[in-house]
Amino acid sequence: MSTFNTKYKRLVVVSNRLPFTARLDNEKLQFSESAGGLATGLSTFLDSYKYHFPASKEHIWVGWPGSTIDDSHKEELRSKALREFQSYPVFLSEEDMDQFYLGFCNKTLWPLFHYFPSYTHYQDEYWQNYKKVNQMFFETLLEILEEGDIVWIQDYHLMLLPRLLRQHRPDILAGFFLHIPFPSFEIFRLLPITWRKEILEGLLGSDLIGFHTYEYTHHFIQSVLRILGYDHSMGRISLPNHIVKVDTYPMGIDFKRFFEASTHPETEHEKQIFYSTLNDLKVIFSVDRLDYSKGILKRLQGFEYFLQLYPEYCGKVVLIALVVPSRIGVDQYENMKKQIEELVGRINGKYGSISWTPVLYQYKNLSLYPLSALYCRSDVALVTPLRDGMNLIAKEYIASRTEGTGVLILSEMAGSAKELGEAIIINPNDCVEIAEALREALLMPVGEQQRRIGIMQERLRRYDVVRWAGDFVNNLIEMQQVRKDFNSKILTDIARKSLIERYSSATRRLLFLDYDGTLVPFRRRPSLASPTANVFEVLSGLTADERNSIVLISGRDRSNLEQWFGHLPIGIAAEHGYWLREAGSDWQILKQCNADWKIHLMPIFQQYADRLPGAFIEERDHSLVFHYRASDPDQSRSLAAEFTDHLMNFTANIDVQVLQGSKVVELRQAGVNKGIASMHWVSKENYDFIMGIGDDWTDEDLFLALPKSAFSLRVGVTNTQAQYNLRGVDEVLELLRSLING
Repeated sequence: MSTFNTKYKRLVVVSNRLPFTARLDNEKLQFSESAGGLATGLSTFLDSYKYHFPASKEHIWVGWPGSTIDDSHKEELRSKALREFQSYPVFLSEEDMDQFYLGFCNKTLWPLFHYFPSYTHYQDEYWQNYKKVNQMFFETLLEILEEGDIVWIQDYHLMLLPRLLRQHRPDILAGFFLHIPFPSFEIFRLLPITWRKEILEGLLGSDLIGFHTYEYTHHFIQSVLRILGYDHSMGRISLPNHIVKVDTYPMGIDFKRFFEASTHPETEHEKQIFYSTLNDLKVIFSVDRLDYSKGILKRLQGFEYFLQLYPEYCGKVVLIALVVPSRIGVDQYENMKKQIEELVGRINGKYGSISWTPVLYQYKNLSLYPLSALYCRSDVALVTPLRDGMNLIAKEYIASRTEGTGVLILSEMAGSAKELGEAIIINPNDCVEIAEALREALLMPVGEQQRRIGIMQERLRRYDVVRWAGDFVNNLIEMQQVRKDFNSKILTDIARKSLIERYSSATRRLLFLDYDGTLVPFRRRPSLASPTANVFEVLSGLTADERNSIVLISGRDRSNLEQWFGHLPIGIAAEHGYWLREAGSDWQILKQCNADWKIHLMPIFQQYADRLPGAFIEERDHSLVFHYRASDPDQSRSLAAEFTDHLMNFTANIDVQVLQGSKVVELRQAGVNKGIASMHWVSKENYDFIMGIGDDWTDEDLFLALPKSAFSLRVGVTNTQAQYNLRGVDEVLELLRSLING
């Protein structure tokens, strides 16, 4: 049982559907329970949640009530939903739901995320409506949000909602959980560029993002890196304005509910009917929602092949194939239903007899106790989706086996296969594997069945749906402290005011400014990062005040900096301080160095540049720089690490230093850095205001060298020796303008 963190006011759950369906019957509102693992699982968690905190904890569930409600009944529905179900409805028109749910959700996201790209529709009308409905959910959410709430957003229908929430209510903690697979980058990139970027940016509005398996987590992180350029550290993605944690939470079931249901009187009654009907037949049970991702046709073909390979089982085994209605009226699903029924008829016609029907097929939805009776009566559960986010049916079957016997055959493509390794794991595309697995299951000794079932039951008992949800919610609450740590060094309004006041009252000022990543954003190639009109405007404004001494301190070579800024009355430190130039003076070397090592090491640089498309080498007077910003992020990450390790080992006995910057690896002469270079100016006069701004770890030497009375600011929120953090280039230029304007 998970222990719930109590440091928040109210939990707000947001999903496409509410846990009930509302409809009008003779102008009267009628409510019925929603089906599906998500609604059931979350309801179980919230029931437990109320039990643990009946007085101090509240929750509210926001979602669509399942049908279009006319204006005259909306207020009645809203009032009753809030009073009886602790829910708040989002009202959508039939047209909105058609384009949103049946359109983008089920014709674009569902097939693509389940690896069926040929079924995927790319219609801009669907996408625009998806954005519209996410906006409508957000507007409804704003009606009820209160200070101290935390929001837990569910599933692929609402992937744009976290960002909308962060943009307008940044004080609210938000978590997101995806209940379907997140596909590999090669599949995800099939979405148009704008769509895939907005979906990732939408999700990254969350504080915490959860997936069922590590594989899905990895796919998401990889897509974020390759599409948006954000890397992660230990599952944390640092963004300009916040940190997002990405983690794995395999969803459990209400183990106790299914375990106890198996001995309920209604279940016992149903079991007796099944025993008398099925006699001594070995029962293989299959239950799934009608969907192409569930592999129902392949499953039936596998059973047919089993009867062909092992005719001795004819008349001794039966497959109960229960198909639950889904998306009725959609052509693709209606065609699939027809194919299933034709295949069932073919198997029964080919192998059956008057006294024996190989496949007992039903197209219906079963309530808990008849379903539990089938779980109990079945010797084998055949669960073979072609792709599934989790698949709770496999877990329900295990939980229902109170006698400890039974065999689970499970697809390796289901998320639950990562937890239920004691099952017979198969590839669902291979009819031979299905047939062989059926034979293995039917021949498995009782002792081995009990051993496997016992291990899986204990695991599912420990990590049930309440533990799953509790862990997620607790981790989401912990992100509050991450937020505080993140913002602890952000330049606040008070600190900013103090800095400006100190600047205004000072008589002699010294400002050190880095260039790339500080005054201009990074570009794919350094030559493209030329100074903008805004940069020249700011530097001209600063130099116009005779009390100011401005020093541009950069890793760039001197010719580049001279070309751009030589006409300005500023000091320049190039190549991290090897070359220094006073305003209006000639260049001088800070330290005489022998750079003969470059000739010997250039071939190593060239070798790695040749191995990494997009990488190139920049040769400076006292350094060699390996640039890989334009290279494939995944490939460059591993190769840059290998290159750095190679350089450090190869240069251990010579007086050089290996530096890792933002998408660069630099080898330079040791003994010179920005901190040492800064002393050239600091020691010249008695300044009463000193400030240094930089963006990477080469600027840490500058921050350490500055006097304690100086202001130091690092661009980007990360661990730093600087006093404050700025979020980006725009904040740097804004701060400098405020100094100019007083």
